[in-house]
Amino acid sequence: MTTPTRTVPPAPSDDGSDIPPLWFTVPDGLFALPMAPTPEERGALAHAFVRELYSRGDESLWTPAAPYYAAVAEYMADEGVSYSAVGLFSTEGNGVAQCALTVAAVRTDQTDPGIAAHGTLAVLSTDPLNDARWLDLPCGPAVSCVTLREFTLQPEVTSTGEEAKLLTGQIQVHVPFSTGPYTAILTLYTASTEYWGEFCDMIAAILQTVSFAEPED
Repeated sequence: MTTPTRTVPPAPSDDGSDIPPLWFTVPDGLFALPMAPTPEERGALAHAFVRELYSRGDESLWTPAAPYYAAVAEYMADEGVSYSAVGLFSTEGNGVAQCALTVAAVRTDQTDPGIAAHGTLAVLSTDPLNDARWLDLPCGPAVSCVTLREFTLQPEVTSTGEEAKLLTGQIQVHVPFSTGPYTAILTLYTASTEYWGEFCDMIAAILQTVSFAEPED
């Protein structure tokens, strides 16, 4: 998995939201969906997105794919997601490990990050399937919640024509804003659980860069 990084600024919004800005750094290999406030901007970003994601493709692939991803980005923005990315990382044997990363913000009743984090931890800990833990990040307190689930795939959707099991993992981190009554929710989801350790390391590294003030560099 690659290590170079880039800083992601807060996504623009045209809905009058007063959500404070949030910055974080992600590794190369994460391809950000075309999140933008207008259809024209989403369309332009979608064309660039598919060319980066499918770098070995051509217009026969890029042309129909761009409107699809623009529509996905619009839907996710309507659901409150400000950042969404597809992660593709090369592995040994010319394989690919995949994941999805989203960032959203929800309003809370608390302006104190510590109180908000304690409340979140209490709620998440009521589910025995959740591995909920307190985190102390450079930007303040946070709560992580890890869940692993196994699904049964029917024969008609498997390559072997036989029923198969699929193990998926999700890491969700709730980071209360220090600049307003909101909580950022970073969610990493993957079915490439054979690389679970690497994905845990990746989200841990991203969390160390979360900031409520614009980075100087």
